[in-house]
Amino acid sequence: MENKTGKYFKYAVGEIILVMIGILLALQVNNWNEGRKDRIKEQVVLKQLQEDYQANLIQLEEKMTTRDRVIYSAMNLLKKFDQPVGIIRDSLVKELANTFHDPTYDPIQNDLTSSGNLILIRNHKLKRLLSNWSSDVVGVREIEVTWSNSVNGEFDLILSELGLGRDVSNSFMNNSQHLWLLDHNEESYKIEIGTSKLGAPLNEILTSRKLEGMLGSAISLNKAANLQSEALRARILEILDLINSELKK
Repeated sequence: MENKTGKYFKYAVGEIILVMIGILLALQVNNWNEGRKDRIKEQVVLKQLQEDYQANLIQLEEKMTTRDRVIYSAMNLLKKFDQPVGIIRDSLVKELANTFHDPTYDPIQNDLTSSGNLILIRNHKLKRLLSNWSSDVVGVREIEVTWSNSVNGEFDLILSELGLGRDVSNSFMNNSQHLWLLDHNEESYKIEIGTSKLGAPLNEILTSRKLEGMLGSAISLNKAANLQSEALRARILEILDLINSELKK
């Protein structure tokens, strides 16, 4: 009787162990399937991020190019202030039109955190960089906003006071390069509005303290924005390198 009881006990324990092993194997297979699905989802997310950040890089470099032109034109104008001899009015107006640009960076913002897709990314460094992206952009945007407010506020008013508003607007639309146009069709932006007969003489323009100060601000603010953009550009390249390495796995 005791032997039979012992055999039944061993049999029951064996059955329990087999059931437990079956459950563990089923869980393991289920986890493997879920992990495989997550890896597929991760690749889809990474591919989309790759496209987004490549677009962000292109846009950022376009903004940096525009700011370089603002700085270059502002520097040339300050030289005209320092040596106001043999100045051609049309050339001065064209330089002012180039300085009137106010490039603003508007990158594609991902919704990884709100969508819950951030958890799919296994690379911890990449995950951290993506999480910090929005705050990294702020460093550029804050300076851009300051310059944009100046362009559409004080700078615009100075040009109006000097009777240059119409001339600069005409040159801005017809002679400046506009990398911000989505279709890159600059011909569609052109419209001839002519020049003003009410503009101040050159000597009055080139002795305007307000205009000279605004040109200094154009250089300092756009230079600062480009320095921040250089750091942001390096961050984008780092993100793209990490994404590319994960896509190859």
